[in-house]
Amino acid sequence: MSLINIRNLGVTLSSPLFSNLNLAINAGDRISVVAANGRGKSTLFRCIAGTLEATEGEITRSRGLTVGYVEQNVPPVLLDKTFYDAVLDALPAEQAETESWRVDVVLESLEVPEEFRTRQLKALSGGWQRLALLARVWVTEPDVLMLDEPTNHLDLGKIAALEDWLNALPRDVPVVLASHDRAFLDAVTNRTLFLRPEQSPVFALPYSRARTALEEVDAADARRYERDMKTADQLRKQAAKLKNIGINSGSDLLVVKTKQLKERAEKLEDAARPAHLERSAGTIRLANSGTHAKVLITLDDAEVCTPDGTLLFRTGKQFICQGDRIVLLGLNGTGKTRLIQRLRNVITNPETTHDGIKATPSLVLGYVDQALADLKGTDTPMRTVTHRFDVGDQRARSLLAGAGMNVDMQDKPIDRLSGGQKARLGMLMLRLANPNFYLLDEPTNHLDIDGQETLEAELMAHKASCLLVSHDRSFVRNVGNRFWIIARKRLVEVDGPEEFFMEATLLK
Repeated sequence: MSLINIRNLGVTLSSPLFSNLNLAINAGDRISVVAANGRGKSTLFRCIAGTLEATEGEITRSRGLTVGYVEQNVPPVLLDKTFYDAVLDALPAEQAETESWRVDVVLESLEVPEEFRTRQLKALSGGWQRLALLARVWVTEPDVLMLDEPTNHLDLGKIAALEDWLNALPRDVPVVLASHDRAFLDAVTNRTLFLRPEQSPVFALPYSRARTALEEVDAADARRYERDMKTADQLRKQAAKLKNIGINSGSDLLVVKTKQLKERAEKLEDAARPAHLERSAGTIRLANSGTHAKVLITLDDAEVCTPDGTLLFRTGKQFICQGDRIVLLGLNGTGKTRLIQRLRNVITNPETTHDGIKATPSLVLGYVDQALADLKGTDTPMRTVTHRFDVGDQRARSLLAGAGMNVDMQDKPIDRLSGGQKARLGMLMLRLANPNFYLLDEPTNHLDIDGQETLEAELMAHKASCLLVSHDRSFVRNVGNRFWIIARKRLVEVDGPEEFFMEATLLK
């Protein structure tokens, strides 16, 4: 029996986000909702949770059903509370007073360390804050659990722990989630909804297999549409010939036949549905200005330290060569970002002496960090592009529109853009820098699946040389052709990422 039935649901804002959506949520379902940034995933979740009224259609729920909705952002009112109190606060007052043990049970199940439970949320990382939101919802014992981007800010260990936690939930509790982490979706879901403006197909498959099935359906739709339009064109040509013959011969029968052929063509054209074309959230394009140098960076047993001088690791003798796409692996806190910052400093300040690190003078750097800190929040996208690069206003507006920002967005402060829009603006900055070497620290943060796959394709199509850090297992597997790992305070090269992924899972 269905716990939630969604019938002909639609939401229209400035344009339709989705329409004619039909979905039954049953006990045991693990459903992923897949769509580009800004295409209605969070809106759908709010409709299911009952906090937003749809434009059309209806949602029916089993009597007494409770829906637990874990949103993306921490409400500011919770930031001053401790982890424990933030979760306790989710319970009704009477239950919080007499059954506070429920909080301990949930925190144990999520493996929250004792020392974190008494810290204020504002003092914790984004990953722990997201787990606090999950704990707040789960402590209320909902009948249906909905998670909006639950892996944002989580490292590999926490993602693995969340996968285990979800897979250990009672099977009668359905889970509906949205995520851009393809490996995560494959690990925890058994149904996939592709949210689209018109028809939103659902497959009883995890993401990767569902994506293949969707491509087959879209290809069949494209072939059917082309065939129907070709047939309609042939009918119109036949009608035109018969019309001429009928006029010349004065045959009423041929005039009637001509009319029938035209009507058949019109019916075919009216019924024919073009294959779905995904509206881009913004084009991602990269560049590679090239260099004649074969060895781009030499590491000669360089030390990577914390700001207070504590040694994190030594690099040993390593080389970054043209065409290398090196993935830097390591647990949080081992110094991945510190190495990227040192390399950036070497490339951008060649006149300074840098112990143990040498970069070829011809390097042109493309750099993006996980917080997009190079994008000043008070600036507008338009000002950012025109001040940093020699492009006119018209060209700048065209570039920004191509990156998914309309004219209104172009003149708003960057702080007011969504995470996905900021990420695409960061990618545009990379392209305009016209680099021949990339340093990428968590470049897929806030990119939707389409954006991740486009970034992968661009890096490989341009034969870009790069050193990157990412917690996205699919991205790492698809892009990397060399792999470095920080272990026991040494930087060593390994054959692939799988052993590290396994170790990170075991160390969760």
